[in-house]
Amino acid sequence: MTRKSCQKKMELSLLEQKTIPENLPPPTDKYKLKYQQYEAEMKEGYKQYSQRTVENKINSAQFQESSRKTAEKEDPQPEDRSDHDLSALDEKALLQQCYTNNPYTIQHSIRKLEAEEVAAERRKQTVVEQVMVDQLSRAVISDPEQSTNTGTYQRDHTFAGLGTAPLRFRKRTLHETKIRTRSSLTENMLSNKLRFDGRILSRNGRDACRELIGFFFMYDRSLTVYEYRQFGKNRTNALPFIQKGVYSYQRGQRKGQQYDLNDLHVGANLTFLSCNLSLPESIKQNAIFTLRVTNIDEAAMDILKTTSVGIKQDITQQEIDESRVFRIVQGILKEKLSKRGVRVVTRLGKYFRELDHKGDGAFSKAVFKQALTLFHLEVPEKDFESLWLILDDNGNDKVDYGEFTRAFIGEMNEYRKTFVRKAYMKLDFNKTGRVPMVDIRKCYCAKKHSQVLSGDATEEEIKSSFLETLEHVCSNPSEVSYCEFEDYYEGLSIEIMNDEDFVNILKNAWGI
Repeated sequence: MTRKSCQKKMELSLLEQKTIPENLPPPTDKYKLKYQQYEAEMKEGYKQYSQRTVENKINSAQFQESSRKTAEKEDPQPEDRSDHDLSALDEKALLQQCYTNNPYTIQHSIRKLEAEEVAAERRKQTVVEQVMVDQLSRAVISDPEQSTNTGTYQRDHTFAGLGTAPLRFRKRTLHETKIRTRSSLTENMLSNKLRFDGRILSRNGRDACRELIGFFFMYDRSLTVYEYRQFGKNRTNALPFIQKGVYSYQRGQRKGQQYDLNDLHVGANLTFLSCNLSLPESIKQNAIFTLRVTNIDEAAMDILKTTSVGIKQDITQQEIDESRVFRIVQGILKEKLSKRGVRVVTRLGKYFRELDHKGDGAFSKAVFKQALTLFHLEVPEKDFESLWLILDDNGNDKVDYGEFTRAFIGEMNEYRKTFVRKAYMKLDFNKTGRVPMVDIRKCYCAKKHSQVLSGDATEEEIKSSFLETLEHVCSNPSEVSYCEFEDYYEGLSIEIMNDEDFVNILKNAWGI
């Protein structure tokens, strides 16, 4: 020990001695007993706390493992379970239905709603401006009259005796101000339009989550659809998705009829031939693709209906009969899906995806009948045949399984679907159509679940219940595709009558 360290030690001991009063009485036996009891209690409490922490970790791991084994033991095959039995997965899925409390205060809800409306309006305004610029700047250039020889080119007199002048000496009058063309557009003509939002009916997450905004022009009954794209945080763009033109139904009872104003309403399906359009290859895999109208400009619709004539289109008796068949079949299956909708809908989707070796999603009548039998979703033969005739409108004995499940089981309304897509797009920020399960675990929040607030369950238990039901139906347990995410909430939506309750589940869980 050095001299300096010894000196410091002596100074500290002197300071400690100075801080203790000389006249302080020694502690009594009563005080010593209390201190010993307090020290023993503190040590025991810390020991119990350490034991509880270790036990909670062990119990959590055992709970997850036992739940997985129980689910596998109780529900190995869809055909082994009767109509009304509930599995462990069903009970865990039902926990999500308790997550309906309002996630925000009134003031916070108002501010959030206003901010979302402002952002949506900015997106739509960006697309509107781009459409007007594109149509007005390209109208004269794309006019077929400008390609004719008459009045289009002027010959240079230097080559008068040589017939047609060389191309480099021709004088194009295209950009002169006094161009007369029968098809030139004006801003007033283009402003007489209806704006609507749409989504593609696809099991491909990248296509299903595209933000599409369409326009129907009254002057020639044409329509166009643009896609709103965001690149990074500050750069946005609106790109043509379906070029402006006059389109008609490609399937169903109105096949060949041109689209009119009355054909545009929330929930309407617009069908297009993919081969005639410049579309992504994933969409061109099917000859016909369907665009679902999710929202329309109601104010513009009212104005157009009052100022336009000859657009009235009545619903045919055949369409009324088809709608009645859908309601009958869906009513029968809705009762069978009571309290087990998540398990059946998700496993039905997984079943068809595993059978889809070709990748086109189409199956025959025999395959669909077998699937209904396996999942105890039988319907009367007469109703099945009636519905199959509606779906198989081209008579090739092939129907897309997404269309089949929408027709037989039904689907949530577009208001609910908007929030499902919003939640998934928040998770899938790279727009790949697949989200790693690690990101699902990180983003899912159970803090405001009713059972967590009451103390009946922990956040980890609620989160584990959700993840187990989701992992059990994923083809790849390490990631969740859009169709698997959508199927989960389709099943959950069956027994939730109130739209706001369903939306609150998504808001609470994903913070949207």
